[in-house]
Amino acid sequence: MSTMLITGAASGLGWALARAAWQRGWRLILVDRDGQALAERSARLAGVDTERLRHFALDLTDAEARDRLVATLRDQRLDVLVNNAGITRDSAAARTEMAVFRQVMAVDWEAPVALTLGLLPALRAARGTVVNIGSMAGWMPVLGRAGYCSAKAALAQFFEVLRGEVADDGIGVLMVYPSFLATPIERNALGFDGRPAAHARSSVGRVRDADWMAARILDALAAGRRRLFPDRFTLLASLLWRLAPDLYHRLMRRRFAGELDH
Repeated sequence: MSTMLITGAASGLGWALARAAWQRGWRLILVDRDGQALAERSARLAGVDTERLRHFALDLTDAEARDRLVATLRDQRLDVLVNNAGITRDSAAARTEMAVFRQVMAVDWEAPVALTLGLLPALRAARGTVVNIGSMAGWMPVLGRAGYCSAKAALAQFFEVLRGEVADDGIGVLMVYPSFLATPIERNALGFDGRPAAHARSSVGRVRDADWMAARILDALAAGRRRLFPDRFTLLASLLWRLAPDLYHRLMRRRFAGELDH
């Protein structure tokens, strides 16, 4: 039986992935900073079949806690690591405090990078795969999300480099690029001062649900794909950004004009 570790597993896309993977017969290791929610979800999912599921409550930006998790797991077989945990921010860059940018980078870039590097021995033993939940915001600018765009762009570049460096070890990398999902990451977006953003977030295209996304991620993993672009609208928008950046900016400023006031 193959083992999958999912971060940010107590809600949103992480929880949808956990449910879908459980139904497909995976052994799971679930990680989330919300210990109570994680314990409740784990108990609901596993029932009496506790041998197939373990959970660890920790903040992945806490280096010491993360190192303890790595020490526990690095000598075991790990078939898939899903770097799903993340946060976003929603305010104009010029009004945002640097501490908010640092927090977003710590969660969305540093934590998945450090966890992956620490668990390379476990992935190498299984000739496993790293699945990173990126974003189309890492491919194209989105007003009001400078920190999030930066973190997701850095995540994509790091793991595209790592892909080539660990290929001879049999380790694969699947980069997933969702657009807007109906998950807590948008509802809990940070404002300019690090508190929850009070205004409604702008979006483009269709807002998908987490179960829809989870099924496509697991299908892409099973097919051995390297990249997943599940939403055609945002894929076309990213191409527009590359081919006609000035037109893209005009359209974005029109669609996300409300973000400039926050």
